[in-house]
Amino acid sequence: MKKIIMAALFVGCATAVPDQPTARIEFNAPEAYPEGIAFDSISRNYFVSSARLGSIGKVTLDGNYSVLINDPSFKSSYGMKVHPDGKRVFVCIGDANYSKFTSPETRKKMARLIGIHINTGKKTDDINLAGLVSGLHFPNDLTFDNQNNAYITDSFANVIYKVTPQGKASVFADHPLFKTEGIGLNGIVWHPSGYLLSVSSGTGTIYKINIDDPKKVSKVLTEQFFMNGDGLLLTGRQKLVVVQNGGSDKIYELTSNDNWHSAKLSASTLVADRFTYPSTATKADDKIWVMNAKFSELTDSTSVPSKKFAIQHARLIPLPK
Repeated sequence: MKKIIMAALFVGCATAVPDQPTARIEFNAPEAYPEGIAFDSISRNYFVSSARLGSIGKVTLDGNYSVLINDPSFKSSYGMKVHPDGKRVFVCIGDANYSKFTSPETRKKMARLIGIHINTGKKTDDINLAGLVSGLHFPNDLTFDNQNNAYITDSFANVIYKVTPQGKASVFADHPLFKTEGIGLNGIVWHPSGYLLSVSSGTGTIYKINIDDPKKVSKVLTEQFFMNGDGLLLTGRQKLVVVQNGGSDKIYELTSNDNWHSAKLSASTLVADRFTYPSTATKADDKIWVMNAKFSELTDSTSVPSKKFAIQHARLIPLPK
């Protein structure tokens, strides 16, 4: 309870003094390096992934971490979403770069979509995506539409997969605009008007993909590119949150008044908030919370592996019009 009180006081302080960092829910998960985050409104828990260990963890509101499932065959776990049925959490599983359990057989080759029962921690679904397209693989993020179809980005193959509620997998979208070197397609959201929005880390571009005709892909016209763009979160039909890391470490809000033909920057976090390699975002009640992945430590050979990580409140400050 002490952490909740401190966080509440901190939020109040941050509101009055904008140059102070926002509230954090800190938790101990040695060497986990969580990348994905999803809030479950029923259990009131956060679920977090692990790029280093592949495990799926659960974080309470007062910062208690426990492992929901630990399977070394998962290698690395990345983006995750609570299924619309409210009973399962789905996670992107691969072996792209940081896994402690990496192997020649799976490194940059594995691509799986895993379903986990929220209450029991038992694996309910295991869909192989790697055979759908040749080349390297990095399943990175996912979203669900109103028919419970899942759409998964592959940041190395630069395609979007589709998995039906029955578990049938296919390549949904493969477009020349997606192609780039390194990490490409990353965060993805479904828009209720009938399309997907996805950001490319490599090009910094947000793409709009028609659900009924995935060959119809267009660039959302924006005032800036979002290089190292990572997680996306749709907070309304006209508002999209973009998480950017790789040195910028900020969260932006975009607003569109023309059905995402174009979008303008409407708000952002402050440098003073000091996010540490923010990766993905989730909404808990009326607030946006972001996972601090700390991935910069994983590229520093002198760094001591972290034991403590933090979910941080993203306070979006409106930008001058």
